[in-house]
Amino acid sequence: MISLKETIPYTADEFRRRAENAFTTEAHAPREYGDHSINPELATMFAAMKRRDAAVLVPVVDYPGEARVILTQRTERLSSHAGQVAFPGGKIDPGETAEEAALRETEEEIGLPRSAVEVVLRAPDYLTASGFRIAPVLAVVRPGMPLSLNPHEVAAAFETPLAFLMDSSNHRKKSRIWQGRARNFFEMPWQDRYIWGVTAGIIRMLAEELYGEKI
Repeated sequence: MISLKETIPYTADEFRRRAENAFTTEAHAPREYGDHSINPELATMFAAMKRRDAAVLVPVVDYPGEARVILTQRTERLSSHAGQVAFPGGKIDPGETAEEAALRETEEEIGLPRSAVEVVLRAPDYLTASGFRIAPVLAVVRPGMPLSLNPHEVAAAFETPLAFLMDSSNHRKKSRIWQGRARNFFEMPWQDRYIWGVTAGIIRMLAEELYGEKI
């Protein structure tokens, strides 16, 4: 018997269609997402927290048959989140939109030209325990684009199948001690890359909202 999951086309076109249906339909109101989603005891702290705005690009490469997602490995020399897997992105400058910031940061970090990127939409913000309000900007990328990494920020860039990231069976809920308390988070190791934390949280949000992948 063929499962429903096996019949889902994990293409860029289907990703775009599902995103537009999930996030632009008036009848649909996505719930608030963030580190507090799986740490409900943080809700009070989150409500009072002053936040800094940032944006990341979720670059879905439009390969025939099955799309892939570009992720980066941050360098070890960075002051925050050193060595971690992340979407390209950064702080939103004054006067910038989230979309503009995500495209600018992506070009600065991995050399992906804006002309190769089709912005689909801005997904709901993801709130972090470190005080950021992150706007995930969903985009479709033309395949075959050479990348040029900024060696000060990015140690590597790699692609992961969209089907892998959107499959909840690859999402593992874990816990670590942070600031003296146990904190829950998602991880989704891919080959020799360890995807976890905020990046995994954003991926989890998209899997739930676009593909109905809930645990």
